[in-house]
Amino acid sequence: QVQLVESGGGLVQAGGSLRLSCAASGRTFRSYVMAWFRQAPGKERDFVACIRWSGVTASYADSVKDRFTISRDNAKNTVYLQMNSLKPEDTAVYYCAATRYYGSTYFYATQYDSWGQGTQVTVSS
Repeated sequence: QVQLVESGGGLVQAGGSLRLSCAASGRTFRSYVMAWFRQAPGKERDFVACIRWSGVTASYADSVKDRFTISRDNAKNTVYLQMNSLKPEDTAVYYCAATRYYGSTYFYATQYDSWGQGTQVTVSS
C-alpha cells in the first residue's frame, strides 16, 4: 500500500475554484491508478475522477465533467484535482485513493486499497 495525504480543501463561494493535492509516499507511485472520491454527510462515497499510470487517460463522473480536471506528476508523487465552477452540491469530504488493480474501469471504491484522510470542501451559495 501507499500512504496518501490530501491538502487544498477549504471554503469557497459558488462559481469559485479550488485545487486539491494528494501526496503519495514510496517509489512506486507511477504503478498506481489514482482517483478522487467524495462523500457528503449521510451519503455514500462517490467516484469523482481517476487517472491512469502515465497521466494520459482520465475519467470523470458526469456531475463534474467539464468542471474538474485530474492530473498527476509522477516525478513529485502527487495527484491533483482542479475544481472550477464549484456548486453547493460539490460540498463534501474529498478523498484521494490509489490502486494497483488492473481493469477496464476504476469507478468503484472497493477497487482501491489505499486512502487518504480526506479534505473538506465547502461551497457556499
